[in-house]
Amino acid sequence: MSASTLGRPSPVNGRISHWFTELPTPRRALPGDRDADVCVVGAGLTGLWTAYYLKRADPSLRITVLEAEFAGFGASGRNGGWASGLVPGARDRLARQYGREAVLDHQRAMNEAVDEIITVAEREGIDAGIVKGGTLRVARTPAQAARLRHKTEADHEWGVTEAVMLTPEEAADRIRVDGMTAASWTPHCARLQPAALVRGLADTVERLGVTLYEKSPVTAIEPGRAVTAHGTVTAPVVLRATEGFTASLKGLRRTWLPMNSSMIVTEPLSKEVWEDIGWAGRETLGDTAHGHLYAQRTSDDRIAIGGRGVPYRFGSRTDDAGRVADRTISELTETLFTVLPQTTGARVDHAWCGVLAVPRDWSATVGLDRATGLGWAGGYVGHGVTSTNLAARTLTDLVLGRESRLTRLPWTGHRPGTWEPEPLRWLGVRGLYVAYRFADRHEA
Repeated sequence: MSASTLGRPSPVNGRISHWFTELPTPRRALPGDRDADVCVVGAGLTGLWTAYYLKRADPSLRITVLEAEFAGFGASGRNGGWASGLVPGARDRLARQYGREAVLDHQRAMNEAVDEIITVAEREGIDAGIVKGGTLRVARTPAQAARLRHKTEADHEWGVTEAVMLTPEEAADRIRVDGMTAASWTPHCARLQPAALVRGLADTVERLGVTLYEKSPVTAIEPGRAVTAHGTVTAPVVLRATEGFTASLKGLRRTWLPMNSSMIVTEPLSKEVWEDIGWAGRETLGDTAHGHLYAQRTSDDRIAIGGRGVPYRFGSRTDDAGRVADRTISELTETLFTVLPQTTGARVDHAWCGVLAVPRDWSATVGLDRATGLGWAGGYVGHGVTSTNLAARTLTDLVLGRESRLTRLPWTGHRPGTWEPEPLRWLGVRGLYVAYRFADRHEA
């Protein structure tokens, strides 16, 4: 059942995301061949954070950023607005490869990166509606409750002792979710407006002297150069920061799988509805279902809620400006009304989707090949808002030849392997998510 059949106007569908109140006018395209000290491909959070930290570390560096559309066009301007301390990878698996202490340090660095984002936003005057209220994660079935307890125990094992289990009554003091059987809370997350962050960061790096060209899609990244239809940027260091769009680059189709995630946002809700819901602490809200949900209370008192939708498009294709299937909109709306029945009847104003990059082993990677000058960062498996900041600071140290705590983190130089060719990867991902849906229905 679509939103329109419920007697409500159909939401805006696509148009990148709700986070862009107006689509920006793109900056000028690359006007021809140029040279630089560092060329960054991609003006999402990874690329812009990297340009920011490099320029602050060495103001003499000539840094050029190339963007196919406009800053924040990809996942950086479409995500759920969680700056969380979640490690973008399986901690147990990484510990088997790199040792327990390395993963413990990675977890500490992720937690610290949440505060680093807040600090930079304040220092640079970026108003991104940031509130560090932590994450409330809820369970609504016995199986979800068991997973939640296991996750909290695992957090304690990996040094996040601040994560606590809550009774349903304690959780309801924060957010009154229907049918809660258990809940947990961690302080290591901040809600924010993602497009405001990425656009503010783009303005900041330009102010620092970084050159940013938009509407300049890169067709090939090669040692010493990034090639576009408008010209070639020649640089001894070329950094790839293309996340879910990496598969479109020559020779990289099977490097990372572009996974889709979809969102809807409600109209602004009334004071009376918010009194029924609570949510005064502006925590981010998630669950432990297999097809998990993620949500936030926005700065203007809407609820933005997301989930998987259509998880993968054959041949690593990406979406059309964020358009979502009507069925996905209906499913997310039903999920919202079920989890928070206080919102029943609220209008859905906007729906959209975006792609996130998933490595074959579901673990993000950062690296620089000194022989070729080619660097990369990404594969954040949906935990990119904070990971991009930490990855950028790691890349900065690698580019400047500084051995540091960050360059010793387990994702530095990590090689996840490549995905299977089609149709195997499409069948594999589709089969996985069919199983997830079946499991959630069975548990319910």
